[in-house]
Amino acid sequence: MGQLINAKELIDNRYGKPGTESREKFREDAFSFYFGEIIKNRRKELKLSQNDLAELIGKKRPYISRIENGEDIRLSNFSLIANALNLSIQLTAI
Repeated sequence: MGQLINAKELIDNRYGKPGTESREKFREDAFSFYFGEIIKNRRKELKLSQNDLAELIGKKRPYISRIENGEDIRLSNFSLIANALNLSIQLTAI
């Protein structure tokens, strides 16, 4: 049986130590994916199509698709989408 490795070690090995450029890219990509999933799940809860959501915020459907697939999103557009989906954005100190 192989040796067990914890998630932190796996991520460190694959994406570099915290603070490295590759690790920051991984973190940014992970957040983009996470926010895309939140948007997609909420849109489906509200029984909206991608086209419906795009019309609500004045964008085109492919833009919504890219966001739901993990493309980075500008804060201003994230705010538009959150409002259209009746979501709140909360920022807290870490």
